[in-house]
Parts: sequence; structure tokens; C-alpha cells
Amino acid sequence: MVSNEMSKNFEIAIIGAGISGTTLAIALHHRGLNVTVYEAAHAFGEIGAGVSFSPNAVQAMKICHDGVYEAFEEVCTRNKWSSKQKVWFNYVDGYNKTKSDGSELKADEQPDIAFTIHNSLGQTAVHRARFLDEMVHLLPKGIAHFGKRLCGITEPANDEGKLVMHFTDGTSAETDAVIGCDGIKSAVRRCLFGEDSPSAWPSYTHKYAYRGLISTRDAVAAIGSEVAENSFMHMGPNGHILTFPVDKGETLNLVAFRTTSANWEDPSRLTKPAHQDDLLRDFEGWAPYIQKLLKLTKPDLDIWAIFDLGNNPVPTFCKGRVCIIGDAAHATSPHHGSGAGFCIESSAILASLLASDKVQTVSDIRAVFETFDAVRRERCQWLVQSSRFIGDCYEWRADGVGKDFEIIEREINVRYGIIANVDVEKMCREAVEDFNKRVSA
Repeated sequence: MVSNEMSKNFEIAIIGAGISGTTLAIALHHRGLNVTVYEAAHAFGEIGAGVSFSPNAVQAMKICHDGVYEAFEEVCTRNKWSSKQKVWFNYVDGYNKTKSDGSELKADEQPDIAFTIHNSLGQTAVHRARFLDEMVHLLPKGIAHFGKRLCGITEPANDEGKLVMHFTDGTSAETDAVIGCDGIKSAVRRCLFGEDSPSAWPSYTHKYAYRGLISTRDAVAAIGSEVAENSFMHMGPNGHILTFPVDKGETLNLVAFRTTSANWEDPSRLTKPAHQDDLLRDFEGWAPYIQKLLKLTKPDLDIWAIFDLGNNPVPTFCKGRVCIIGDAAHATSPHHGSGAGFCIESSAILASLLASDKVQTVSDIRAVFETFDAVRRERCQWLVQSSRFIGDCYEWRADGVGKDFEIIEREINVRYGIIANVDVEKMCREAVEDFNKRVSA
């Protein structure tokens, strides 16, 4: 990696300062590229609570910058039990009220573990906002401009002219290239494809989720230490609940998903207020330990609609000198737990391309973005579809799978292998080789 002394004669604008935009900004800045970040909010920030990273994402962190990996390690929480350090999730039937011997489950008993998915890192949960807080120290002051919500991009009259970004506050700024890291409702995506394009907007997956944070001490008292201190996936009909420790084990993160045939009332808003009573009603009839766990949530909760780009995937990740990555390019449901990890993968690959010795001028950026699209789109859009399928597996809804735990386990292992068992450094090298062939031709 080169020093952060500016090594290229062009400027890159990143739209969005979440995990994706911040990671990419760090990777580019520390490779000596001139980068500016524009964020709609008034400070760096992330919504949501817990997120975990698989081995491919951790590889990518180290490629982006050692400090990104160090920030991850600083805030990461793993399973507490030493016997579960390589466990990603334990999978249980959260609906059944009987044990394997046919006896009835008592209120303080959990069902037997149906199967367990392992990886080389185990569960690696971080709080999104705390991870971002650690990373922003890697960027110089002044690199980010806040309160800048993009509303348009004007193309230059010639191939090497400046792009003009327009913001809703009436201001504008010039740049040589734009990379949209502005999330599921990406303004850059709408600029690329037009407001009326089906791929400009995400679609409702007919799943929604309650999110809650529970004191681990309270959870241990209610349901025992094994479930309260380690990562579990509780499966059931038309719903599933995942629980894993965060905050260095002080808190249990709970996300309870339900599938519905109803439409989401207001697609412009991805959350709406709810009450614990709604949560309990949605999981009425589930196992007694689930009822005890859900009653530990706060009285007032939020429901999060699960939207993705699965119905209308974008036809390309770039046009000219405008590119999209992360949720802006391939917003996915969270059932693989890999959306944020793929964002960091993309940051590592795009940074490697832009830092390549053969990239020196504005005219080279088009080929960089075209290469990025060629090497990333198939893998990223596969994740969107696979995540939908796996979410249905957890809820016994997937065609040809149903409640067959052997098939569910096999499907998870095969698909998780595609996600995690990769060589990200090799991905970066091959992307640069692809670019070199492209410009040579």
C-alpha cells in the first residue's frame, strides 16, 4: 500500500458515509487518492444495531487498511462459551414445544440443537455505530461534508470534463468521478437509471423484523446461559428469530422476522413504531422459552421492513464515471448476514483498481468502473437471491426444503461456503489483471 501522499491527478467523490462509504474512503485516502465524502446526515452514523462479518469480510478489511481490521477487533463480540468459539449459529426449532424424547418443554428449557454452522472465526458481532466510530479516526478532518443530500448529477460536455453534483440545500460541487455508497434508497442509483426505472427503487420482500436489545444478565436468568450468551437461530413457521451477544457480551441482540402477505404501508419509510404486544402476538404459539425471551424486550419497539433489489436488479453497477457499490448496487435482505461484508469486499477491490499504476488520468476511470462491474455484479446479485432463499429456509417456506433440517443445513453450508471460502487478495489481483487487459485491448 502506498502512502497517503496524493498520487493521482483526479478527485473522487463518495456519496454516503456509512460503513461502505467510510471503508472505501479510508482505503482510497491511504492509497494516496484525492477523495471527498458527502453525507446527507449531520455526522458520521449508522442505523441498526448488530452486524456480523464472515471470513471474507475480515480479509477485505485488512486489504482496505489495517486500521479497519483493528477497529473491528476493538468492538467485536464473540460467543462467550469456549466450546462455541468457531460457531456461527446454533440452529434450533423455536416453535416445537416438545423435546427429542417426546416430553414437554418446560418454561426454562430450550429444544435440542438441530444443527450447527461453523466457520474459522465463529460469530463476530459488532454494533454498527461503534464500528463506524472507531473507523472515522482513520480519516483526516475536513474530508467529509455533512448535510449534503444528493439530488442530481450533471454530466460534462466532454470525456474529461468535471461532473457536477447537486445537493438539496441548493449547493453544488465538481468532481472527476462519483461513487454511490448511499444505501438502499440510493440517490446515485436513481441518477444512473432514472426515477421511473424499476431498478431505481428497492422492493418489499414481505418480511419485516422487530429489533431489540436485552440485558444478558436478564436473559440468562430467564432462559439459561447457553442461549443467552451465544449465537442462536430459532426457526419456525413463517418466522425466525436470531439472537447473538453484542457489547462484549453485556447485551443480547434480538431480531425477530415475520413473513406477511400484506404490503408495506409506506415504501418511503422503512420503519414504523410497534409495541411488545405486537411482537408477542406475531409469535404466539411458539415454544415457552421464546415467550420468556420476547417479554424481555422493551415495551416500545420498531418494526423494520425488509426491502431489497431482488425483483429488479440493476443492469450495471456503473455508467461512465459514476459507480455504485454496497446497498446502492445490490441491497440485500440480511438472512445471510453478509451484506455489509460484501460492501467491504467491494471497497477492497475498487480501491485496488483505482490505486493501480496504470490508472493515472480521468479517462482511465471509466475502464476501472467497467472492470468493477464485470468482476462484482454476478457475485453480489447472487447474494440477494440466495439471501431470500435462506430466509425462507429458516421459516420452512422454501420450495423443496420445508422443515427438513438436513436439507436446510446442507443449503446453508453450500451457500455460506460461496460467501466465506474465498481469497479476497486473489479477487483484487484478478480484477487488476482484468483492467490491464481491458485497457491494453
